[in-house]
Amino acid sequence: MKVVHVAVGVLLDDADRILIAKRADELHQGGLWEFPGGKVESDESVQQALAREFLEEVGVAISASEPLLEIKHDYGDKQVLLDVHVVREWSGEARGLERQPLAWVSISGLSAYEFPAANTPIIEAIANHLA
Repeated sequence: MKVVHVAVGVLLDDADRILIAKRADELHQGGLWEFPGGKVESDESVQQALAREFLEEVGVAISASEPLLEIKHDYGDKQVLLDVHVVREWSGEARGLERQPLAWVSISGLSAYEFPAANTPIIEAIANHLA
């Protein structure tokens, strides 16, 4: 089974709230909340993929990011490698360009949202390193 390499961004605003997006129902893990990002194409770095995906999905231009962690997860029907970065330097106004709902959530408020299983280590890392 092919592993899908995904660039994931934990985007923080000035109040240390984190941007999350709801996955479309028809997608893999649809209806769950996620940290924005997307597939890393063969000709791009994680940082390039992150910048492209954020611009396409939420209209935000990323100036800089720093690695937080890597997660390998097997859903049974799909394997993913999540390359997670913290993004504190960005510009623009976040909006759901793919008609996806967005929410700005405090670190402690993340537990009120349902995320895919692969995101659990991200939430734990955020609580341990950013709170």
